Amino acid sequence: MDRQSETLEETNRLNWREVRDWLQAHAPLVLEDRALLEELGLRPTGRNVVELGRAALTRLEEACAREAGARMAIEQVARANFAAQTQTHVAALDLMEARSHSDLARRLDASAQARFGLVGAVIALEKPGPVPFGWRALKSGEVDRLLGPDGLTWLGPAFEDANWKGSPLFGAQADQVRSVALVRMAPWVPHRLALCAFGSSEPEGFMATQGGELVAFLSRVVERMIERWPVLD
Repeated sequence: MDRQSETLEETNRLNWREVRDWLQAHAPLVLEDRALLEELGLRPTGRNVVELGRAALTRLEEACAREAGARMAIEQVARANFAAQTQTHVAALDLMEARSHSDLARRLDASAQARFGLVGAVIALEKPGPVPFGWRALKSGEVDRLLGPDGLTWLGPAFEDANWKGSPLFGAQADQVRSVALVRMAPWVPHRLALCAFGSSEPEGFMATQGGELVAFLSRVVERMIERWPVLD
C-alpha cells in the first residue's frame, strides 16, 4: 500500500470528536506550533491568545463593503425620490397659477420638460365636442383603448401598434417619445373621457415596475384646476 492510500485510510479512521477533545486537552502544543497556526490563517499574539488575523479581517472588510454599498444605493434612491417629490410639488404650485384651459396645458407641458426632463405632457379629451386650445383631441373610445376599460394608469414603452404611431397625443414630438405614463382623469364632461399623458425620450423613463404616484398626483391637480372654468359641452 502506497503512502497516499495509508494517509487516506488513517484519515477515515479519525473521529472529529476525538480530534477536538485531543486539541482541547493539548491547547498549549497548538499555540506553540507557529507553523501550524500560519497554515490555518491564525496568528498568536500572546499566551493563550490567538488573533484571527487575515482571514477574519478579510471577511470583516467584505461585510463592511457590502453594507456600505447597500447603504449608498439606498441613500441614492432616497435622494432621487426626494428630488422628484420636491419638483412635483413645485410643478403643482405652478399649475395652480393657471388662468385658463389653455394656460393649464401650457404650464403642464413646460413643467414636464423643465422639471422632469421629459419630452412633454399633454391633456387629452375625447370627441365629439369642442376641445380647448392646446389640448389634444382623441377619438371616442381612445382612452379605454389605451388604458383598458377599467385602467387608471399605464406606464411603459410607447405602444408599437399602428394606432399608437398615428396617435395625436404628442403631435410633432411623437417620434422622440420612447416611454409613456398615461393617467385617466375623472369625467367632468358627461360621456367624454380624458387623460393626462407624459412622454419620455428614455426607453426606461417609465416602466410598469415603477410607481405612478407622482404623475397621478399631477393629474389630480389638473382635474381640480379644470373645475374652475366652465364645463365643456
